[in-house]
Amino acid sequence: MTLDATDVKILNALQKDAKITNKQLGEQLHLSPTAVFERIKKLEKSKLIKNYAAILDRKVLGKELLVIGQIRLVRHSQQNIEDFEKHIKAIDEIKECFHISGDYDYVFKAAFRNMDDYHDFMVNKLTTIPSIGNTHTLFIINEVKNEVGYNLKRE
Repeated sequence: MTLDATDVKILNALQKDAKITNKQLGEQLHLSPTAVFERIKKLEKSKLIKNYAAILDRKVLGKELLVIGQIRLVRHSQQNIEDFEKHIKAIDEIKECFHISGDYDYVFKAAFRNMDDYHDFMVNKLTTIPSIGNTHTLFIINEVKNEVGYNLKRE
């Protein structure tokens, strides 16, 4: 899909505030609300816009402990990979997980109320997955940058 300058402006605006109205966006872009609506529908239909979501503040939710975990599988087989990924997808505490290259096979991000909750997660959830060989956890001291959007520019 080819994006023009107006599409880029719409996408950037929606990433900052998905609740912006078509009227407000139209005023910013000198378009009618109907034209904005049609462009957004086109972007949704093309699957460039996957979804709309509210971004919650984990600290307000009481999730003070943020961790990055690294996982190495026992062995690299299709069955182990499928088994591991099925288990990980079912664990609510894990918010992001990526299959990576390097010394470890996967990296994940998870949030907990405190160290006791993290311990419970490790003992009762993560270590029960048979395809895991070993893990390494990094505890986040401070979030320096945490963005969810992409700053689009018209090429």
